[in-house]
Amino acid sequence: MAVYTHVPAEEMAVLLASYGLGALRSAKGIAEGVENSNYLVEAEGGRFILTLYEKRVDAGDLPFFLALLDHLADRGLPVPRALRDREGRQIQTVAGRPACLIEFLEGVSLSHPTAAQARAAGEALGQMHAALADFMPTRPNTLGLPGWHELAARCGDAVDAIQPGLSARIGQELAYLDAHWPAGLPRSVIHADLFPDNVLMLGDTVTGVIDFYFACTEIRAWDLAVTHSAWAFSSDGATYDEAIGRALLDGYADAFGLSDAERAALPVLARGSALRFTLTRAWDWLNTPADALVTRKDPLTFLRRLDFYAARGTELFTA
Repeated sequence: MAVYTHVPAEEMAVLLASYGLGALRSAKGIAEGVENSNYLVEAEGGRFILTLYEKRVDAGDLPFFLALLDHLADRGLPVPRALRDREGRQIQTVAGRPACLIEFLEGVSLSHPTAAQARAAGEALGQMHAALADFMPTRPNTLGLPGWHELAARCGDAVDAIQPGLSARIGQELAYLDAHWPAGLPRSVIHADLFPDNVLMLGDTVTGVIDFYFACTEIRAWDLAVTHSAWAFSSDGATYDEAIGRALLDGYADAFGLSDAERAALPVLARGSALRFTLTRAWDWLNTPADALVTRKDPLTFLRRLDFYAARGTELFTA
């Protein structure tokens, strides 16, 4: 989440009126994240999140994302629906951007989750995969292996300003993944970005899973690999927490199941996850506007994860 686009209070008030939510009481920009512009909106009718979709989110994909959220919510999962206005519309135009007014969920995102909380997150991911078994719409993964090649080419040697030799290291890893990427594993719609800040918790209970804007049809175990790389390391990527990593895998396996073939593929999938976030964070590091209310994220935190997976990946995912 972030703020790139300013929304005047008067325009927010008009938007709230179209939903019958009463007067605007306050609106605060949310700085975390890098994808969209987000506001925490307080109205007479309650508390909501206003999301304006910026360039990385294609407005044509919004019906897919909203249908996905409705599907999961209908099956009892703690996900936030986009509200419908008095005319039944979920997608609005605000400050010239496509936008949605989204349910606010209680809970906090954690910077330092415990093993018990990681297990709950793994269970929530498994429950989500079970609920998506009969979700029929599809969306291609634009940030899969071919997309990483494209992004690496767009970044070029400019990434060496982040760390000398980074461009060559990226090229070496792409070659490895090209040669070892698994085939034939089960596929489904996945979240693809289940970082701790996209999971809301109260104690050890998951109260919300949010930010589905990378959701796509992909190798299902890729979702687990992404979640593992996001949860099982210190924020700087320098330290691996074995208890967190194990709890996450156990929670997922108990909630949904994990085949031998999927478990065997996780070391390569985890390397792919670490490279994917190294690349996207490097691109954002080099291209985030100086005046954006947004926290840039250090790409080297995922390069360190990549190096760790390359050295020890196989032993991390054994049963």
